[in-house]
Amino acid sequence: MAHRSPMLAVTVTALALAAIFSATAPRASAADSPSTYTNHTVGGAAGWLFNSSSNSSATDYSTWAKSQKFYLGDYLIFHTNANATVIQTKNETTYRECSTDEDNGDDYIVYAPTANGLGGAAPAVVAVALTEEGVSYFFSDADDGIQCFQGMAFQISVAHGLGLPPALSQPPPPPYKDPSPPPMSSSSTTIPGISDQGERFYNGASPAKVIGGGVWGVAFWWFFVGFLV
Repeated sequence: MAHRSPMLAVTVTALALAAIFSATAPRASAADSPSTYTNHTVGGAAGWLFNSSSNSSATDYSTWAKSQKFYLGDYLIFHTNANATVIQTKNETTYRECSTDEDNGDDYIVYAPTANGLGGAAPAVVAVALTEEGVSYFFSDADDGIQCFQGMAFQISVAHGLGLPPALSQPPPPPYKDPSPPPMSSSSTTIPGISDQGERFYNGASPAKVIGGGVWGVAFWWFFVGFLV
């Protein structure tokens, strides 16, 4: 009668358990791996708007956010007007308080729709790129935070997905600055005079006019001719 070694029995058992867990473990579907980047229209057809008459937001933005999947490189598109704002923050306290007053200034970005100067009710569009993984919060702090407290707020969780496209992964170029003029040395103060004299020669000026005009110029030439003779 053959005897099975304890090590072989342990190995067979481990393989069997691995096969069972592999068969029952949830597998990522193709839908969980995006094939392209997505523009998410915030609130869908309702847009990012507040009804001051009913003192309520145009839709339930938290419910809308839960229906979406967000990845790096995606955009949030806010169809709104200048009566609202878009605040993005990583600070949960700022989000809960619907205000940036107690924020240190490093944890939020303000997107203020201008409506092209046509007034608060004129349509405006704000596009926000998702460039960081993890949780981000969005809200409108207009009307002293009333819009946020009445529903214009939501949070999202951004996954890696395809990663950032090249257009978003590179830092923006630094602003252009005019080059500083070279420092002037002590001897360079005579350069403008020499340059001016050279320019006058180049333009066909006579030596007398360059070296001296009037009586001193005539005297120089009498001396120069007498020296040659």
